[in-house]
Amino acid sequence: MNLKEKFVNVLSEIGFEATRIDTLWKDLEKAYSGKSRHYHNLTHLEEMIAQYEIFHSELTFPVEVLYAIFYHDYIYKATSKENELKSAEYAISILPEKAKINTDLVFEMIVATKLHQHNEVEDINWLIDFDLKILSKEWKDYETYFKQIRKEYKIYPDILYNPGRKKALQHFLENEFIFQTETFRTQFEKQARKNILREIQSL
Repeated sequence: MNLKEKFVNVLSEIGFEATRIDTLWKDLEKAYSGKSRHYHNLTHLEEMIAQYEIFHSELTFPVEVLYAIFYHDYIYKATSKENELKSAEYAISILPEKAKINTDLVFEMIVATKLHQHNEVEDINWLIDFDLKILSKEWKDYETYFKQIRKEYKIYPDILYNPGRKKALQHFLENEFIFQTETFRTQFEKQARKNILREIQSL
């Protein structure tokens, strides 16, 4: 099932009308296909949904998680610190009046993708891990990822970007764990730390 089919299915389940879904898909496609979207694009959504499919049976709120995936980076500007908040607000604002979804949980889920901290709600931990799965890819893919991130921040010269990126990466390493679920820690933590350390050394 492709991205659009997934989108149509989950929005239908929530209670959106077909014509509205079609418009919202076009809006979403446009948002994630912007010129400055080198990493935070439709491919990123596809990769998160691939993880969602693998671990679907672990989720208590699969509809909320899937909807949050689609909208978690809807608004994305490299210069802004409110992307997640604005994305969350937008995701809630477009819901139909009698939406079959936990709106508070969706809001919390999307906002949680900013700091990637452990949450009492296990589904939020799964969402965070889906978002950070890229950190544990093979080095070649990881290298592609951080080069794409660099392009998104191209307005900043290396003298500003490198220390900021280094600080963000070191923050991951300083935490006891990068991933929030036991499953991801067991399978991906080691590789993610190895990749991050290697990138830091290259900065």
